[in-house]
Amino acid sequence: MATNTSNVTAALLKPMKATSNGAFQRENPLDYALPLLILQICLVVAFTRTLAFLLKPLRQPRVIAEIIGGILLGPSALGRSERFLHTVFPPKSMTVLDTVANIGLLFFLFLVGLELDIRSIRRTGKKSLAIAGAGITLPFLLGIGTSFVLRSTISKGSAHAPFLVFMGVSLSITAFPVLARILAELKLLTTDVGRIAMSAAAVNDVVAWILLALAIALSGSNTSPLISLWVLLCGVGFVVFSVYVIRPLLELMARRSPDGEPVKEIYICITLSLVLASSFVTDSIGIHALFGAFVVGILVPKDSPFPGVLIEKIEDLVAGLFLPLYFASSGLKTNVATISGAQSWGLLVLVIATACFGKIIGTMFVSRMFFKVPFREAAALGFLMNTKGLVELIVLNIGKDRKASTHVHCLAS
Repeated sequence: MATNTSNVTAALLKPMKATSNGAFQRENPLDYALPLLILQICLVVAFTRTLAFLLKPLRQPRVIAEIIGGILLGPSALGRSERFLHTVFPPKSMTVLDTVANIGLLFFLFLVGLELDIRSIRRTGKKSLAIAGAGITLPFLLGIGTSFVLRSTISKGSAHAPFLVFMGVSLSITAFPVLARILAELKLLTTDVGRIAMSAAAVNDVVAWILLALAIALSGSNTSPLISLWVLLCGVGFVVFSVYVIRPLLELMARRSPDGEPVKEIYICITLSLVLASSFVTDSIGIHALFGAFVVGILVPKDSPFPGVLIEKIEDLVAGLFLPLYFASSGLKTNVATISGAQSWGLLVLVIATACFGKIIGTMFVSRMFFKVPFREAAALGFLMNTKGLVELIVLNIGKDRKASTHVHCLAS
């Protein structure tokens, strides 16, 4: 019996070969990494695009369809069929799928950084800064309060400090990329409400990523505070290095790419290589590979055609093929069926209510009380600042991988 079990375990752990010799050679292509990955990509993209088409009358952004599609492909719905799950998404294929999805995620965070202009944040008025502050502070405090309830019920084994920060960040962050697309679709980018929301969301994003870096530094497997301090110091050192070494290189390439002339291919190659190299450095430090990509994106000069060309080159590939894979990968780890019983549903309602209440009420209160913004505009700002999307899912997945929010992942997703 023990021998049979060890044989099955060895078969599951055995790495997959890349390509098959074909069905005519009596080989199943789905037993090989490349054809299986191609099938997974095609299935995920077709499924999520179909959902996006069906949700279009409801004016929902595509990211909503991709999140729902990822959950439906997992054990919550289609994945309930063991035959489907072990044929299309077998456990031995998940390393390849997760790796490809995370490479796409790196470049997505790079694109997010490209869309964030630090100079516009510096020019942000008191109104936007105050709204951003309220949009972070109240949900963060409520998230910490919620974390005490969760730790006393379903997350008793979670590390205290990282769990508090992960919960606070996941409930207080605003999905800047999703907000930008919603405002663009509704033609609100040039309105006062749109400009304030974008500025406040940009400040919110930067602060939240700093807090997330702190949470990751605290959540290492080594509980020594000295290790966490070294991680933080090395992270700061990386940012300083990026500002004084990487940014001048990016500025040089931007200056040599004047408007009206094509950007040299070597510049695109260097920039994308910098994204990967920076991701490697931050992952080696122990923060997360995503931070390196995000920092490089922020440092690209925004006053030249260079960032526009970069977006044009990679956005369709990243958003069209790689991001749906990340949602599928997350959905395969999420089983909504585990939310059962009065306690689980009560905690789910608590998390949702806390996330929405803190953002909307905090933003509306500051807008009305301190800046006399009309009620309708203040309410619009509150709901816009409550935009959720991929970034929150990234935070929860990082927390889950770091074992800081394992039991909350399904609730908050």
